[in-house]
Amino acid sequence: MGRPVVTVADGPGRPLVVGVGASRGVSYDELADTLAAALAAAALEASAVGTVATLDGKRGEPGIHALAEALGAELVWLPAEVLANVPVPTPSDVVRAAVGTPSVAEAAALAAARGGDLLIRKTLSDRTPSLCTIAVACHRVGGTGTR
Repeated sequence: MGRPVVTVADGPGRPLVVGVGASRGVSYDELADTLAAALAAAALEASAVGTVATLDGKRGEPGIHALAEALGAELVWLPAEVLANVPVPTPSDVVRAAVGTPSVAEAAALAAARGGDLLIRKTLSDRTPSLCTIAVACHRVGGTGTR
């Protein structure tokens, strides 16, 4: 499975939601490295991640399961119809043609954050070819975003 991304803090207070867009066969290492780079650039801690969310058509991807497990996070699967109705800053016609929604990473993060704020726009893996994008949102608590 590869090295864990973080040492996970137990209990409540894990407000971050990681949205994952992925091609078939994406590895845990590529996902973990992309997430680590995105979080570091935003000065966010991986120990605050409580949820990993993605398209329900990716249920068979071991790398996504491994990422959620390494983070100790809940794994949420969302249908394309739900994701297609989430406004995002960087929609893609290529993604829409491939999976039926203009966004997976950003839309999944926002949908699973239930009205929260997008903290990190989709971040493309630096691998060639790139097999994933990561976006991060924060749950809205008490009417305000929390970090």
